[in-house]
Amino acid sequence: MSKSLLVQVTALAGLAAVLFGTVSWSDSDRTTAFGQPEIQWLTWEEVTRRMEAAPRKIFVDIYTDWCGWCKVMDKKTFTDPAIQKYLKKNFHIVKFDAERKNPVPFKGKQYEWVAGGRRGINQLALELLGSRLSYPTLVYLDENMNKITSSPGYKTPEQLIQELKAINDMKS
Repeated sequence: MSKSLLVQVTALAGLAAVLFGTVSWSDSDRTTAFGQPEIQWLTWEEVTRRMEAAPRKIFVDIYTDWCGWCKVMDKKTFTDPAIQKYLKKNFHIVKFDAERKNPVPFKGKQYEWVAGGRRGINQLALELLGSRLSYPTLVYLDENMNKITSSPGYKTPEQLIQELKAINDMKS
């Protein structure tokens, strides 16, 4: 490999690390290349275990892979340091693909994927969203894993922090 090509490849690799972020593999200490902590999204199994030790409200981001506003929210809202800090301190947080094909255990029941529409849907998404299948939708659960409310649509960091505080201030 020529020296100039090696320099170009090295420079591109460095640029990619800065643009896309480097992540440590420790779940407790994930950061981007810019030093911002990443949100630690939990699985339903992890939430169930954590609820036994430390009950708190649950924040669920219900999304799909094809949802453009879900991606914008990931890039603009969930990267906001104030949002990350507030979520980490006050909620157990789950990111849930409404079209997930693998079964999901939740509150002693298995929720399966069912065919329908273009891509099908997981029954848990149906239960949490009811008849309003809109993405993204944020669902809030209380300390007993019962639904408090759902909030459809894109949220800016400013809108979301107000919503999080209002939900957190609610007594269960």
